This record gives sequence, C-alpha cells and structure tokens, in this order.
Amino acid sequence: MTEGQDRRELILSTAAELFAQRGLHATTVRQIGDAVGLFSGSLYYYFPSKDAILDELLTRYLDAIRVRYATVLAADKRPAETLHDLVVTSLEVAQEHPHAQAIYQNEGQFMREMPGFEQVQTAAADVQQTWLRVIEAGAADGSFRRDIPPRVFYRLIRDAVWLSVRWHRPDGPYPTRRLAEDITSILLDGFAARDAGDRPPDDPVSREAHLLP
Repeated sequence: MTEGQDRRELILSTAAELFAQRGLHATTVRQIGDAVGLFSGSLYYYFPSKDAILDELLTRYLDAIRVRYATVLAADKRPAETLHDLVVTSLEVAQEHPHAQAIYQNEGQFMREMPGFEQVQTAAADVQQTWLRVIEAGAADGSFRRDIPPRVFYRLIRDAVWLSVRWHRPDGPYPTRRLAEDITSILLDGFAARDAGDRPPDDPVSREAHLLP
C-alpha cells in the first residue's frame, strides 16, 4: 500500500469514528483534517467532499454485507436456517465495522433523501431484497406465516438485529451466535414458554443476563 493509500485509509477510519461519535453534520472537514494531521485544504486532495468520505465508508460497509449474504444464500439451506444465518452474518459484520454501522443507523434517512448517494441507496436496496427473498420463500413453502406482509416482518427483524448492536457486547457473557439464535427463535416461534426446549435455570447465559446493559 502506498503512502497516499495509507493516508486515505487513515482519513476514512478517522472520519468514521468522528461521524459515529459526533454525527455527520456536527463533524467538519477541518476536524477530520486536524485529526489526521492535514490542513482541510489538503484533505480535498484525497476526497472531494465530506459526503464523498461518507459515501465510500457506507458503500464499503454495505458491500461487505452483500458479499457475506451471497455466501449465506449459496449454502442453499431452508428459509428458517437461512434467516438465522443472515442474522448471524449481520451481527458479525456490524461488529467488524462498528463505526460504519452506527453511521448507517444514524444517517440512513439523510442518505435516502439526498442526491449523490446512489451507490449506497442501491446497495441498501440489495440488502433489503436479500431478506425479502428469504422471507417470501419461507411464506411460500409454509415455513413462515403468510398473513404478515414480508416487508413488515423484514422491518421487525431488521430492527431487532441492527438496534441490538447498540447494547450487545460480543466479548461478554452473551455471545453473538446465541443472540442470533434468540432473535430468530423469538421472531419465528414466539416468546411464550414451552415445555420442551426452554433453557434450564442454571444456564450460564441466563445466570449472567443481569450483566447486560
């Protein structure tokens, strides 16, 4: 990697952290430049605008999701298993790109309404269509309920996954795959207690659940 590429990556990672912590509108080009040791005018050598930095950050993030989703779909499992694997993958990618995930949650509406973010909008639409195809396949084969519109179910599971990133700690007592199993189970099977399959009271995750924020 050349020095220019190194500097470009540093700008992206620094801007991602600032955008996630302060918000897009509260972060200036000058602040980004100061954080990486560049005058704001010099930063424009690498990116034409703050929006261009945002666009690249989120396009990379969504492209990473799309690549991983393609792997999940290629496994050609049943809809319920595929849905579970999409949940696991989504959580893992969010943990690998925490700042981009936070920005996408916080600035998503802005990017959907503003011109210039066509790549992000296209990638986001592809991500949504992946979920919808799996949900529709499950409804078609009888795995999922047909009286709930696929887009409604998609929004419910999307929010359960993406918003959990704000409180879940993957290195804590409640691992990512367990979270994925619980999200999938609750949304597909409900939260009512069952005679079989409920976790015993000595389950270590249950015992330490009070440690979650």
